Amino acid sequence: MFHLIFSIPSWYVIARFVFPLAMPLVLKIILSLVVLLASQYLLISRFTPGGIFSPEMPRAITILFNWAFGTVLLLAFTQLLIDVVAVFSLLIRHPLAITSGVRYAAALFAMVMAAVGVHQAIRVPPVKDVAIKIENLPREFEGYQLLQLTDLHITKLFNAAWTAAMVKKAMTLDVDIILVTGDVIDGTVENRINDVEPLRGLHAPDGVFAITGNHEYFFEQQRWTEHLATLGLQPLLNSHRIIKRGEAELVIAGLPDTSASRREATGPDLETALHGIPANAPVVLLDHQPKNARNNATHNVDLQLSGHTHGGLILGFDRLFAKPNAGFVSGLYEVDGMQLYVNNGTALWPGMAIRLGRPSELTRITLQRKE
Repeated sequence: MFHLIFSIPSWYVIARFVFPLAMPLVLKIILSLVVLLASQYLLISRFTPGGIFSPEMPRAITILFNWAFGTVLLLAFTQLLIDVVAVFSLLIRHPLAITSGVRYAAALFAMVMAAVGVHQAIRVPPVKDVAIKIENLPREFEGYQLLQLTDLHITKLFNAAWTAAMVKKAMTLDVDIILVTGDVIDGTVENRINDVEPLRGLHAPDGVFAITGNHEYFFEQQRWTEHLATLGLQPLLNSHRIIKRGEAELVIAGLPDTSASRREATGPDLETALHGIPANAPVVLLDHQPKNARNNATHNVDLQLSGHTHGGLILGFDRLFAKPNAGFVSGLYEVDGMQLYVNNGTALWPGMAIRLGRPSELTRITLQRKE
């Protein structure tokens, strides 16, 4: 059923774009097969050693498949708009002729936009500066800077070279602390050990801390947590650290992903994570999925940092991500007095590597006092 749903745009393109074209039937059949193949990247991935979540295929092939599927998806949407305009023209008794030239222009548009979208998805992300005001922030932490990395999905697509370039850029930002909010990898330790090695280069005066995302639980989560710790990513799973500036204190707390309990692992427990924290210290909470924000806000959390949504990938289509994430998809929200920042992601899952209007980001967050 999952793969059938992904094929829906291709069937629409075949019916409404390919077969109306003025070309020999044999070419239409060949083009239809190519369109259908483009929609089945995830099905093909199932037969690679890494499976659907970590296809162990050459990077160039992964990029090509994502561009092809992006083209089909955008062409289906463009063709739908053309069909809506055509129907409307019939209703107002001024029928428009949809020529082959219009269809070819739609195809060219889809191909170019898909190329742009894949490029934006796989590049080393630009820096995004975000200022967040916290009401009880001690003056000693005014201007304190955090770097949030999330959804790196280190794979054959986001490989060792990409990771090294990302780390190099991150280290130019000179932040106080680095916080990694889950989905660091896709793949087994054996398959990804070289690709994650550049993460060893991440360091900050107050440390580098990480939580799990849902994808860690597809691939030997405990082994990954232990291995990433050897690279300097200190786990914060139902625990916290206290950052000091003189007598002033800031709490950094972290939770395992909400899917952990379904994978026979310890699930999130916010009370345990916050047990014993200083009474008046502001709390920054790392929680991979933003959907628990309203519950977290009831525990006097000041700022929650999340990822998971990839920002919705494509502007407009991002509304599809809203309901399963309690309405939180991209950017800064105020949730019952708590600030929530949902990061678009440093990278994304290679099964849908396209971004349009929802760029990836290296997120430098500056804390400010809310007067």
